[in-house]
Amino acid sequence: MQMRRLSGTGAAALLLLLPSAASAHTGHGETAGFFHGFAHPVGGLDHILAMALVGLLAWQVGGRALYAVPASFVLLMATGGALGVAGIGVPFVEIGIALSIVVFGLAVASGVRVPVAAMAALVGLFAIFHGHAHGAEMPEDSAGLAYGIGFMLATALLHAAGIGLGFALAQIGAARGGLLVRTAGGGAAALGLAILAGVL
Repeated sequence: MQMRRLSGTGAAALLLLLPSAASAHTGHGETAGFFHGFAHPVGGLDHILAMALVGLLAWQVGGRALYAVPASFVLLMATGGALGVAGIGVPFVEIGIALSIVVFGLAVASGVRVPVAAMAALVGLFAIFHGHAHGAEMPEDSAGLAYGIGFMLATALLHAAGIGLGFALAQIGAARGGLLVRTAGGGAAALGLAILAGVL
């Protein structure tokens, strides 16, 4: 039931984005903007880890978290992106990005169960740092709206990949699948610490 509802929500979101994605091909700035925006989240280990972990967290909590937690991240990341494009500073952006990996990874590793609203608020807070980095690094020749749609779509797909990973590992068995998920969370947290320390 939850998977059907999630699939329907994802399909609806993609349908809403298709006209904007298609219009990204009408001009060089919009085309470049969409593809630059899409490439930015998938071009850095820090963003990939954090966004996949958000998906794993959503899977662990289950229920409404499957859509509420990723949606919170994407929406507040867009807010951070707007701040970055406008040149409005957010302190400690790089530290916030690295810390998000540590915090999300430890949450996955511990299998923590918290209310959906609290988890959505937590990921939303860190999403502002990720969004600001995306917005601040937008190329000058890119169309802002197309760029924003690009990085939001890539982020949503990374969240979906994290959720899918959780469901895939669960097929191994409750005990072993859960252990693999927690191990993945711990490994990601260690990578986050390495990024925070400047080793990666």
